[in-house]
Amino acid sequence: MTYPPLIPYLVVSDAAAAIDFYKSAFDAIELTRHTAGPTQQISHAHLLINGGSIMLSDDFSGMMGGKSMVPEALGGSPITLHLVLEDVDAFWERAVAAGALIKMELADQFWGDRYGQLVDPYGHIWSLGQTKAQLSDEQIKIASDAYFEGRV
Repeated sequence: MTYPPLIPYLVVSDAAAAIDFYKSAFDAIELTRHTAGPTQQISHAHLLINGGSIMLSDDFSGMMGGKSMVPEALGGSPITLHLVLEDVDAFWERAVAAGALIKMELADQFWGDRYGQLVDPYGHIWSLGQTKAQLSDEQIKIASDAYFEGRV
């Protein structure tokens, strides 16, 4: 397999359950799963989600003398993983039904996308978007100014 030049790598508190969630919620395809020696902990997994690669593992920070870096231990994640979709509504419904929490409601946005944000059960943030209208930079600027007026 030829890998893309950039692949997000997630550390989660329960990689096996996370893989099951991503399969159910995001229709992920599991390509690889390796366990750590005789344990059931996952040292490496590779999934395809919406045609893109993502890798993940259980948290092994204790073995490496560090503190846990999973979103639950950090109080959340500053990273958002964005999916560009052809049918954002169907993808959204499946993810929410599988247990994703809504962070930002799915709605038509001023920049021309139908867009929303979800948080998976392991604390990672996912944004989902589908372009509905191709707007010029000038159109987006006007719409942005109107949207943010009085909000910031």
